[in-house]
Amino acid sequence: MTDRSNRALIVMPAFNEAESVAAVVAEVLAETSGFADCLVIDDGSSDETSEQARLAGAMVARLPHNLGVGGALRTGFVYARDRGYGAVVQVDADGQHDPRYVTQLLAALAESDLVIGARFAGDGDYAVAGPRKWAMQFLATTIRAMTGVRLTDTTSGFKAAGPRAIRLFADNMPAEYLGDTVEALVIAAKAGCRISQLPVAMRTRLGGQPSSGPLRSTKYLARAVMAITIAAIRPVQKQGATS
Repeated sequence: MTDRSNRALIVMPAFNEAESVAAVVAEVLAETSGFADCLVIDDGSSDETSEQARLAGAMVARLPHNLGVGGALRTGFVYARDRGYGAVVQVDADGQHDPRYVTQLLAALAESDLVIGARFAGDGDYAVAGPRKWAMQFLATTIRAMTGVRLTDTTSGFKAAGPRAIRLFADNMPAEYLGDTVEALVIAAKAGCRISQLPVAMRTRLGGQPSSGPLRSTKYLARAVMAITIAAIRPVQKQGATS
C-alpha cells in the first residue's frame, strides 16, 4: 500500500454545491500541490456537485442519502485512516475557508492533535450578532469549563486533525446538528487530544445558500445546549483514541 503518512487529505463535505465546488477544489489543490490530496464527500446532492468536483481534480465519494456534515466527515476520516494519511484538513465547499491557511493549520499539528481555524481570534473581520452570537459565547464558556481548553470559535468547520484525532473521529464523529463542531471538540478533549486554535479570516460564499437561515438561527442556542449535553454523556470508543 502506498505510504501516505507524510501527506494530508483535504476532506470537503458538499451538499448541492455545484456552483462553487470546482473553484474551491482548484484553489485547494493549487495551494497544497505536492503534499495533499482532496476528497469531496458529495452528501446526497441533487445537482452536479460530484461531476464538478471530479472535473476540478478531486477524488469524490458520493453518498446515496444526505447524512449531514457529521456523517460526511466521518466518511472522510474513515478514508484517511484506512489509507494511512498523516493529517486531515476539513474545508467547506462554499469558498468561505481560505486554503492559504492550510499549511499553517498543518504546521500547528506539531504540538496539537486538533487545530481549529478560529474566526474570532484576531484575524479578519468576520462577525455574528443576535442569538447566534449569544450561542457562540455560551459554547465557548461552557466548553472551556468542561475541557479546560480556551477556544474563541467552537463552531468553526475549518480544522486540521493529526493521526490520533483521525482515528478518533473515524469511529466517533457525531452526525447530529453541531455534532461535527461542538460535540466533536468535547469528544476530542475527553479522549485526551491536545486542542489548539489558529486565527483565520473567513471569506464570502462563492455560491449556494447558507445552511442556517433566520429560523434556524433562533433555534441555535437550544440546539447548542443539546449538543453539549449529548457530548457530555456520550461514551467515546476507546480504540480511536490510542496513540
